[in-house]
Amino acid sequence: QVQLVESGGGSVQAGGALRLSCASSVDTSKNYCMAWFRQAPGKEREGVARISTRRGGTYYADSVKGRFTITQDNTKNTLFLQMNGLKPEDTAMYFCAINPAPVDLQPYWCSRRTDFTVWGQGTQVTVSS
Repeated sequence: QVQLVESGGGSVQAGGALRLSCASSVDTSKNYCMAWFRQAPGKEREGVARISTRRGGTYYADSVKGRFTITQDNTKNTLFLQMNGLKPEDTAMYFCAINPAPVDLQPYWCSRRTDFTVWGQGTQVTVSS
């Protein structure tokens, strides 16, 4: 069973930076769709960034483009989210997610949110003004 464990959240002031980590039980050198989502209190969960781990193709929400970077370390089977220039509106619980389908059945664009069916427990990010 695929497992994901996030870490790296915390409290920072506006303009600061954090790096979130997501340790996975899959071989990230193979073809998986993985993503970061976030959910603020009273709001719906939203996609932040996603990556196709074999191709390296990435996508970012407009709200984080130019500030956040999604990367992977295949030696550690770990996904990262580098967050720079943090704003109070970035405050949320951040979740790592993966499409657990077999590698030969992974979609090319990783764009269907409903494909992400395995989630980590989340890590809290709080940005103060």
